[in-house]
This record gives sequence, C-alpha cells and structure tokens, in this order.
Amino acid sequence: MADKLLKMGAVGESDAIQAFRAIGAVAVPATTPDEVTQALHRLAREGTPVIFITESAARMAPEAISRYEQTMETAVIPIPGIKGSDGYGEQKVRESVIKAIGADILNQNN
Repeated sequence: MADKLLKMGAVGESDAIQAFRAIGAVAVPATTPDEVTQALHRLAREGTPVIFITESAARMAPEAISRYEQTMETAVIPIPGIKGSDGYGEQKVRESVIKAIGADILNQNN
C-alpha cells in the first residue's frame, strides 16, 4: 500500500513535466484534448493516486477532470505550465475550498 501512495503522474507539455520524471513520477506528454483525456484515464486505471496536470492541458479535458473530482482514488492537481500560470489552478483550488467549507477563505479582499 505504501508504494501506491508514493506513485505520482504528470500530464501536459513535455517541457513542463520532465521534472516530474526526474523525481520518479510517470510523465505522459499530451498536447491535444484526446491525448490529455487518454493520459488521465490511463494513469487512473493504473492506480495513480496523484496526477499533476498543466493548466493548459487541464483546460483541454474538463470532462475528464470533472470525473476525477468525484472520486477519492485519484486527485488531479493543476500546475502552471512552461509559460507560467493562467489562473486556472488557483480557480480550481478556490472552488474546492468553497465546496468543502462553504466560504471563500482564499479571497484576499476579505
């Protein structure tokens, strides 16, 4: 069971996910909506509990990501790509926090 907890995956542009390969994660380059969706499903089927996905790749496969938001077995975590963050990851974290506790505690204007 400990091995399963250590397994990670990364999906997105090749340049952006290479560092994950260096630390032992399964890095799956994907640049089209079909490639992103297939990569997510493959990693989930293989029992990968944590999958990092670049923000640009995440925007290509919202249905697939939504599917894994409903499960406890796989967490899909958006990360900035090689061009930096476009705010998608922050938006998804904010939505998760609001869903979990019912308030936007991340809003800096409070």
